[in-house]
Amino acid sequence: MKAPHHRKVAIVGGGAAGFFAALRLAALRPQAEVHIFEKSNKLLSKVKVSGGGRCNVTHACFDPRELVNYYPRGQKQLRGPFSRFSPADTVSWFEERGLQLKTEADGRMFPVSDSSQSIIDLFLEEAKKYKVRIHTSKALTGLERAGDHWKLRFNEDESMEAAQVMLAAGSSEKIWSILAGMGLKIVAPVPSLFTFHIRDKALQGLSGTSVDQVDLQWAGTTFKTQGPLLFTHWGISGPSVLKLSAWAARDLHDVQYTFLLRINFIPGMDRTSLHDTLSAMRKTYSRKQLASFSPFPGITKRLWMYLLARAGITETLNWADLSKKALIALENELMEGQYPVVGKSTFKDEFVTCGGVDLSEIDFKTYGAKALPGLFFGGELIDVDALTGGFNFQHAWTSAWIAAGSMAEGLPVT
Repeated sequence: MKAPHHRKVAIVGGGAAGFFAALRLAALRPQAEVHIFEKSNKLLSKVKVSGGGRCNVTHACFDPRELVNYYPRGQKQLRGPFSRFSPADTVSWFEERGLQLKTEADGRMFPVSDSSQSIIDLFLEEAKKYKVRIHTSKALTGLERAGDHWKLRFNEDESMEAAQVMLAAGSSEKIWSILAGMGLKIVAPVPSLFTFHIRDKALQGLSGTSVDQVDLQWAGTTFKTQGPLLFTHWGISGPSVLKLSAWAARDLHDVQYTFLLRINFIPGMDRTSLHDTLSAMRKTYSRKQLASFSPFPGITKRLWMYLLARAGITETLNWADLSKKALIALENELMEGQYPVVGKSTFKDEFVTCGGVDLSEIDFKTYGAKALPGLFFGGELIDVDALTGGFNFQHAWTSAWIAAGSMAEGLPVT
């Protein structure tokens, strides 16, 4: 006779990955007893705040070969999983349940309701439909293999036995510590997706000004990115900065976020073309002041004035009076201005870490632990993270979908 635990599954984490896995598993195995354990008293809290409260569900990048390029860690491992459950599958899953998604100009996908609550409501309705058991204020304090099953311990000396366990609790130091004690390799977590602090009152005076396209490079390294840039009251932000912070996250942590950044404000030009353009300006507008207008469409007058000042050029100087030395100084500021970064700030409410369960510990065909049968992972608990735009949620859906399918195979059909 089977033990009572043989139909039980414990999913630790009441967020995106945990809920999605529970819903699929309960649908695949209606006779199973699926439990979600959430340490706080709030469910799906990251879903709630994502995208400014709209929930950036996924991204309209439907080719797995392209999709993996948005993941600084996990590129190689994720191509297979994304071939099995892609953004297109995510869209279909929601639409089949009556929740339509829309695509914005930058590829981000949101509910047509523009409200994350519509996602939360759908998940709670589906959980009720499939009789998923939800427990809040239950923090995992212990996990051990006991013969053919798992024993979980929670706060206040509560315990549960389960045939399968999925850990999808996000960036959890406590759970990483438990796993390390079981012999799994854990990559120390460090922040990813953050903005840069620059101590320059004149630059901070540009707060709110943006540039459509720049090249950024961490001076002295191979870390380079391209994209829009936004000036803030503490320094700089925008997609180009967030990309650099993600790709160089671990290295930037090692230097305590103190480094020299190079900015190219006119990435479409080479040095010769820039020199020729500025030289032509000296002849064509010889009697006009340099400060009267910006000759480059992507650079606003405010930013142009700031760059002139950095090059040591006064506001009243005429183009005809621009010396060769000043010309070279201006070229340098436009193409390779150097900015000392002295710290970071978390990007909005979207705190993301790189680190977690080492990728070598995981079978990405099942999202199960290679060395521990019946133990599965999902979402940010493992060392996978992505750029902003719905990519972190997509990995949550994909990992949950695959893990749930794998757990179902280990449960009785009837």
